[in-house]
Amino acid sequence: MSRPCPIASSVRIVRLVHPAQALSSLRSKMLFQLLPGLPRPLEVCECSTDVSILLTRWDVIQGISDPYSLEQLRAPRLNTTVVRPLVETLYDLHDISIVYCLLVNRFQFLREQSYQAHFQSVNTSRALLCEVLALKLLRRFEEESTGRKGLLLLANILIAGFEPFQNAPGDLLQRSSKALRWTIQDRGGYERQMTALEIAIVSNSKLFLSSPACQKVVDAIYTGRIIYTPSSFIDILPDHYKHKGISLYDPRKANLLNQYRLNVPRTRNIIEVFQFIVLLALFIWVMESREPLRFSIAEWVFCFYSFGWILDQMASILEHGWQVYTQNLWSFLDVTFCAIYVMYFAMRMHGLRTGSVELGQPALDMLAMGAPFLVPRLAFNIFSENLVFVSLRDMMAKFMQLTFLAVWSFTGFFAAMIWLSDGSHRSVTIGKWMLWVWFGLDGTGIGRSPEFHWFFGPVLMVAFAILGNTLFLTILVSTLSHSFSNITRHSVAEVQFRRAVLTFEGVKSDALFSYPPPFNLLALLIMLPLKLVLSSRWFHKVNVTVIRTINAPLLVAIALFERHNLWPKGDKARRRQNLGDFSRFHVHGDIQAVFEAEPPSGLPDIPPPNNDEEVAAESESSTASADEAEDHEEVGTASTDMTQRLESLEKSTKRVEALLKRVCDSMDDRAGATSEGD
Repeated sequence: MSRPCPIASSVRIVRLVHPAQALSSLRSKMLFQLLPGLPRPLEVCECSTDVSILLTRWDVIQGISDPYSLEQLRAPRLNTTVVRPLVETLYDLHDISIVYCLLVNRFQFLREQSYQAHFQSVNTSRALLCEVLALKLLRRFEEESTGRKGLLLLANILIAGFEPFQNAPGDLLQRSSKALRWTIQDRGGYERQMTALEIAIVSNSKLFLSSPACQKVVDAIYTGRIIYTPSSFIDILPDHYKHKGISLYDPRKANLLNQYRLNVPRTRNIIEVFQFIVLLALFIWVMESREPLRFSIAEWVFCFYSFGWILDQMASILEHGWQVYTQNLWSFLDVTFCAIYVMYFAMRMHGLRTGSVELGQPALDMLAMGAPFLVPRLAFNIFSENLVFVSLRDMMAKFMQLTFLAVWSFTGFFAAMIWLSDGSHRSVTIGKWMLWVWFGLDGTGIGRSPEFHWFFGPVLMVAFAILGNTLFLTILVSTLSHSFSNITRHSVAEVQFRRAVLTFEGVKSDALFSYPPPFNLLALLIMLPLKLVLSSRWFHKVNVTVIRTINAPLLVAIALFERHNLWPKGDKARRRQNLGDFSRFHVHGDIQAVFEAEPPSGLPDIPPPNNDEEVAAESESSTASADEAEDHEEVGTASTDMTQRLESLEKSTKRVEALLKRVCDSMDDRAGATSEGD
């Protein structure tokens, strides 16, 4: 049998030997009061979070000192000797913050690998171990708690806010005060809090986010069955008078005009799609009726609405930061269109002020450049989980990175040709020739290279053609093919990662998101100054009244829909599914009906079908269990043989001892007889 990991055992002793660092944790106590069936928290949830993070880091560092891949960490040998003992030890602590601590350590290991070259491979393996441990711990919590209580427990693990210095002593906070100065808004004691789900997103923990337990919580948040007040970096229009804890939402007991339902990710996604359709329709209207000399009504409406839409994008960036915002599939399209619109508006205003047609027409031409970014953006919204769009984002990032490096490297060729031409050719013409040679479109540059210099001109242009067209394009195609193959190989994890990003970003804290464009501009101009005059309580009342007035029809429609569809039960849910599934209207529809009908009494319960990752995990665990059983069997057989051998050896030893005793006695007798004869 495998021995418990001595590292894990020592960690448990360390955690128990330091009770002076233990402080009260109100969140954990409230959680376990809500879930009385769960065991009480013991050590870590009563300690400061920084202590748990450092001790967990010590566990991982002592557990792995050599580089391992993910497949090796999942292999039976390391799973039995390293992963499983650590999982058992950390789970026995019954601490909901341990998953957060593991993901924080993964983020730090990935950060350290970028500047510690001699520990790069080991830090990558330690980051993988942190992710595997977090995944297995979340799975254990899911297995121990089922139903709505289990869902609430998983939600508290993933989206409860924690601070790196939570419950830390005062002297430690004073020494680390420089690291805590980024908080600029008062949130009633919830400043600087981050969730395990956010840390998993920024650390690209795709394996963790694609696990069934994590996706269960993500789906519940996306549909609005789990509600909470998210943490944010900066709110443009903050309204923090009420802070809603993590709970399960019951639409039948809620208010009919519940303004918080506008921030449900599913509802928010639908609203954003319709808002973008309005923006696209106004854009087409402006381009079809453009007038360079005057500002038409269509252009006024488009500009007013576009400013509200750009303000919504700016609030999204400030909500969770640039790193989370750029994880969205269509973020680069939105940022590019915002930049194009700002340049268009500046040129347009300058042209109208001077009354110059030469400036008005280029402004509209600049706005026309937004069409390649607006039209495909709608497809990104509708088919956000399509593998082509998921892979296109990463491939575009790799393409831009390689292109930037190539342009930087080939700038020397461009400068040399400009200096060799000595003004005989314009720099734009030289750049055009080089671009054509680079992508293999035309060889005019090679043919006219002797005009720069009879010897150095052809040498430079041919060398550029070899390096640019042959070498760089080969590297570019290979890199993009490798990226696409990796995404295809892990397509399920990639899609579920994007779903988690969309869900996390869809839960909004800023009250500005409750005002649709262009009403958010009026809210910024009226409500934000009003906040400086009114108290928090009265500003909350005024803000809620205005939001409900503007969105009253939409809130009523959301409430009626959720009361019938959010928590469907029994025959009503099955009947609604039958009416909504048009795939059954065919001659083979009764085949599917067999598996959805109530089984006769006496039959055992059939487990639900698993997805590919669950099947792989079960097959892996079954393989590991089989290997472990074989090891136990071999160990048992070997121990039986060893026992028999030891028993026979013990008998032989006793016989040898008896013979030696007899020999010694006889020798003593002979020695005594000889002495008497003398």
